[in-house]
Amino acid sequence: MKHHEHDRPNAIDRRHFLGQSTVIAASLAAGPAFLHGADSASKKLVIGVMGLGRGLDHVKTCLGLSDVEIAYVCDVDDRRIQRALNTIAEQQNKPAKMPQVVKDFRKILDDKNVDAMTIAAPNFWHAPAAILACQAGKNVYVEKPGSHNAQEGEWLVATARKCDRVVQMGNQRRSYPSVIEAMEKLHAGAIGTVRSARCWYNNRRPSIGHGKQVAVPQELDYSLWQGPVVERPYVDNLVHYNWHWRWHWGGGELANNGIHALDLARWGLGVECPRRVTCGGGRYHFQDDQETPDTAVATFDFGDKVAIWDGSSCHQRAAENLGFVTFYGDNGSLALAGGDSYKIFDPKGKEVAKGSGPGGDRLHFANFFDCIRGGKRPNSDIAEGQKSTLLCHLGNIAYRTGRTLTLDPKTHAILNDKEATSLWGREYRKGWEPKV
Repeated sequence: MKHHEHDRPNAIDRRHFLGQSTVIAASLAAGPAFLHGADSASKKLVIGVMGLGRGLDHVKTCLGLSDVEIAYVCDVDDRRIQRALNTIAEQQNKPAKMPQVVKDFRKILDDKNVDAMTIAAPNFWHAPAAILACQAGKNVYVEKPGSHNAQEGEWLVATARKCDRVVQMGNQRRSYPSVIEAMEKLHAGAIGTVRSARCWYNNRRPSIGHGKQVAVPQELDYSLWQGPVVERPYVDNLVHYNWHWRWHWGGGELANNGIHALDLARWGLGVECPRRVTCGGGRYHFQDDQETPDTAVATFDFGDKVAIWDGSSCHQRAAENLGFVTFYGDNGSLALAGGDSYKIFDPKGKEVAKGSGPGGDRLHFANFFDCIRGGKRPNSDIAEGQKSTLLCHLGNIAYRTGRTLTLDPKTHAILNDKEATSLWGREYRKGWEPKV
């Protein structure tokens, strides 16, 4: 990690960061045994992986950790299961026991030898599956956003605490050494009092077209895929990704990618629940089945600070060279580029410091497993993660109602708006209602 002489809120902070970065870099080279210590490393953790789309990355990461055994892989699609098995067979350097294959994740929870389950199924599965896992005595790594709606976020946090489980949310930048360093400098006053943060997401997503009701593919268990949501007919442009853009299943780009940037914004600003939320935009690029906006701006007013998220899913805005998250303070700005590097600028825009470091999933998973062994809270404990996810839910509610939301920052309640409050939770398929 690079450091510059201009970049020193004080010498003690700089020595701390250098020491911290050295330890993390050494831990990556040495592997989990270094992170956990000799005693804790002797305990091999047994896990199951639910959802083998994004979950295939979970598999690849955990195969690289010598003190973790993947006992189960789970998906409702035979093709994804086979792809995961092929990956495991190719990545293992020597013959080893292959994991059991299941389509219903509850079979993982029935195995008392399993220490943890990782969840990379669609958003509408995150909280219901994680709640059941905690209640079965399992620790949980759940992908972002961790909940489909605000009510589920509250339920999941309450269950994690009640069951005393380690629950890590998959906003992995919380474990990046360069981000940790940037936040420390931000909070130490590197750019003075921080007033605001701006976040961007830009992509070139194509149209999803208009789906047709067709027979469910033989390799897919569509009933189990739907799980906790109220059943709807199968259409041919829904599974496995375009559910993101329909309110019944997903939360649009705010919940899909906005969560990463808004989590960093909230962390850097040192805030929790906003007092006002607005979100405007629309589906402008294509006329198709997408219900969520392809272009939107959400604003979160915390009283003395503000966070703004600007999303453009169908136009990359390449000429503008927009960043990921930028913080603005009285004495300059700090920009996080992509999440694994940062730059600090003075009030005139001159670069005065920068830093970078490793990214990816491994550090975040290592922290999760370390906390299971040590009985500690992880870098993105579910309570902290859901404070950030709540911003996404509130932004979506503001967009869907077309109104500014006013909240009580202490209770998180939406004030004087029955329609907005009705979107706090959802209806569930019979038998799948989470019980907390």
